Amino acid sequence: MGGLTTHVLDTANGRPAAGVRIELFRVNGDDQPLAIAQTNADGRCDAPLLDGDDFRPGQYELVFHAGDYFAGLDGAAPAVRFLDQVVIRFGVADTNEHYHVPLLISPYAYSTYRGS
Repeated sequence: MGGLTTHVLDTANGRPAAGVRIELFRVNGDDQPLAIAQTNADGRCDAPLLDGDDFRPGQYELVFHAGDYFAGLDGAAPAVRFLDQVVIRFGVADTNEHYHVPLLISPYAYSTYRGS
């Protein structure tokens, strides 16, 4: 059976992004997160964000608190952050497959892809 995982890489500093808060939502009008996690020293979550019976087809959103992460590195944050929360909306079609949604971030840019 498949599942959902992620990891975060800090491309501005060339290292895994440790301590990034991540929230996962199912896009169905419910404002309650399905999962809340924080990246470990390797920039990964210690467990899948979704698996088993909770992993269902549909639209999801991952919310990465990138602005808080970068503010925590040097203790100073601009009054208005260029990137604060990075929201990635994606679809799950086949729950027998593994969905890995990594985030590569800097204070001014990000990218993502479906990984393995």
